[in-house]
Parts: sequence; structure tokens; C-alpha cells
Amino acid sequence: MKREPTAQIRFLPTDKPVCNPYIGFTSYQRFRAEPLYTDVVVKPENNKTETEATECYPVNKSFEQTADEPGFYPDTAVAYIRILWKAFEPVRGQYDYALVADILDKARAKGQTVMLRLMPHSTRACDDVPEWLKAIIPCPERPEGKRVKDSPADPVYLRYFGEAVEALARRFDPDPTLDVMDISITGSWGEGHRVDDYPREALKELADVYAHGFRHTRLIGQVAAPWLVDYVNETVPCGWRGDGVGERYHMTVKYPDAAAKMPDLWKKAPISFESFWWLGEWDRQGWDVDGAIEQTLSWHVSTFNAKSFPVPEKWRDKIEYWLSRMGYHFVLRALEYPSVVNAGDVLRFCLTVENRGVAPIYNAIPLRLRLRGAEQEYLFTTGVDVRTWLPGEHTAPFEIALPAQAPAGAYDVGLSISGENTPVVRWETQGAFDGVFLQTAQITVADGTP
Repeated sequence: MKREPTAQIRFLPTDKPVCNPYIGFTSYQRFRAEPLYTDVVVKPENNKTETEATECYPVNKSFEQTADEPGFYPDTAVAYIRILWKAFEPVRGQYDYALVADILDKARAKGQTVMLRLMPHSTRACDDVPEWLKAIIPCPERPEGKRVKDSPADPVYLRYFGEAVEALARRFDPDPTLDVMDISITGSWGEGHRVDDYPREALKELADVYAHGFRHTRLIGQVAAPWLVDYVNETVPCGWRGDGVGERYHMTVKYPDAAAKMPDLWKKAPISFESFWWLGEWDRQGWDVDGAIEQTLSWHVSTFNAKSFPVPEKWRDKIEYWLSRMGYHFVLRALEYPSVVNAGDVLRFCLTVENRGVAPIYNAIPLRLRLRGAEQEYLFTTGVDVRTWLPGEHTAPFEIALPAQAPAGAYDVGLSISGENTPVVRWETQGAFDGVFLQTAQITVADGTP
């Protein structure tokens, strides 16, 4: 039978972005669709300590809020969770693995992955380093009237903290729900306060624990130490994270300087940001939300932690625009395919895909093709590496071998970015979608009659 020439079909993008894995706003110390925190007005006389109760997981119930708080929060597929060293290792060498397992279980149940930070300490006295460490080395208290407290000056602190990180990696690195590990170093929350006071070799030893322990989990490092992020990148890809979006110094000095020192990391590892205060307070302070959006996009942001505080309703369109560019956004633009084939043929396809986001996807999720006929269904995993789809347009040719026993008839062609143990990445393309596959075209398998 004479075969028809290759056909091509073109597609239209969706009007709005979808909530896809690994990108967008994160929930903070809680999980998808849980109530937001009560909006808080910052009062300078309180030394900006109004939300210290939210900085360690689990958060005390007294700080939670019912869903009637004014404002909104975007749907999120990422839970950002910070736990204390003292909670994970209450006794030296004894680790509370159940704490982390429970976090991962709750995230899985909500269809989320987890970005996790094991903090050496926070800033409150009740959120300090483990008591057993205080019996070994001097551990400073929080200075009166100050927001941030120091970590222990003895570099042995970094070594003992590294042992806890190593234990966490050994148990949980293979779990795909743990998607990103946020590298802690010094100071409150592990964000790098006075990092230059510590020997670089000691910091490198801690970084090695992360780099060698987390081989399946992606890493991000603190913007306070770009040299250390570069050091981790000598072993494994490592992105960077900034914890003060919106505030003038961070936006005009700190982040531009870091981005200039690490201009291409976004191509191989995620960039993540966190709000200085929260967006309701930005509104009260008159901060430039549009400028913050454009700047973070220029730094190739994949995730943003708005701390699970209500976002002003009047900014909904701005936030939707932000989300439409943050991370990856795959639009299937066209598909070339053979419209009529014979059983046993090698079928050649070519996708045209546009990434409308500002970053790639960093997870090795298969591109799969499904042929579904009246009598039989076939599933093929292609060799296409979706991680290579940087912002812009790409072509992706591939071949599949149709089984020789394939019954004649019409087969629907479905395309999916998904795997057996991975989330589904939804195309931002109009068309019939069954929750896993986007219906794209139809192929006829000839009956073989001359």
C-alpha cells in the first residue's frame, strides 16, 4: 500500500499557565490548600519579629488562620519546609527520621514535592542549636534587641551539623518527593550570617557533605556565599537562593551582584527566591511589585516563597503573569507524524516545542508517546531529554518501532511528559487531556492488503 506523506498538525497555547511540578509559588511550613497565615502589619518597634513563630516546622496552631483572610494565594505544587537541627537530632547521633518522613508523606498526599532546609538554628532562644551541642562548645545567645543571632564560632559546629545533613541524605535522598535541598551554612536559619568569619576549608567540608550525599536531590546554595555555590558546582549542579525579594538593598545590590557572579547556573540548577516580609506588607510599604517580578524573571527564577501570607487581590493579574513566566512552560506548537503506516514500521515524529518560561526543567522526566486503538494500546518512552529545552523554541525528532503484530485501524496519538514515579508535567497547549496524555493526532495502521 502506498503510504501517505508525513502530516503536520499545529496547536494553540492555553490562555493561562497551569500549576506544574517543581515551579511557581511555594507553600511555606504547610501544604497545598491549607489555610493561609493571618496577615501581619510590620511594626518597627517590634524589631520586625512578628512572624518568628512561622520559621520552624511545625508551626504552632495559634498562628494559623482560617480561609476567610482577605487576599489569595496561588495553587502550588511545591512545599517549602524548614526544620531545626535540634528537632532532627535531639540526642547526638539519634535522628528523628519520622519527622522528615511525615513531611514527605503529607506533601505526596497533596501532590507536592518538597524543598527542604535543615536549619542549624533560628533566632529565638527556643529554636537554638541542640542542647547536647551546648554542652560541648560555646553557643551564643541572641543579643538583646537584635533580629539575627550568631552561630557557634568553633568550626566543629559545622562538622557536627554536617553529620546530621549526611544522615538525612543517606535516608531520604532517593525519595523523589524530596526534590530540592536548600544548603544551610551559618547564622540564623543557615542563611550565611557572618559566613566570612569561618574557615573556608570547614565550609567546603560541609558543602562536600551536601554534594556527595544528595545525588538525586537538587541543591541550591545561599546567595551570601557565591564562592561556595561555585565550589559545590565542581561536584554536582547547584543553583542559588535569595531570601529578601522586594527590599531595596537586596534588589539593587545583593542579588545583581550574585547574578553577575553566577550568570549561567540557571541553565543546570534552579534559582529560588523568598519574599522580604510578605506581599501584603509590600503593598502597605509601597514597594515596586512590578519591578520585583521583572528582576526575578531576569534572574531565571523557578520558585518563589511568598510565605503563605495572603496576596492582595488587586495584584492577581500581576501574579498570574509572574507565574506564566516563572520556571519552565512547555507549549506543544506542532507535531510532524506519519499519517498512514504498516505494522512493523519505524515511525518518525518531530515535535516543535516552545518553552515560554525563563528556565528549563531540571528533572529527568521521560517524554512518552501513546498509541491507543480500538483493540490495542502501545506506550513508548522516547529518548528526548526535556531538560535541554531552555527558554525559546526547540525541535525534538524521535523514532519508535511499531510492533509487527499491531492490529490495523485508527490509533490516537497521545504525548506526555511523565514517568512511572514522577509527577505529570502538563503541556500548556489546548486540546483533550486525560490527566496524563495530551491527545494530538491520529494514525492509521494499514491492513496490509495490496
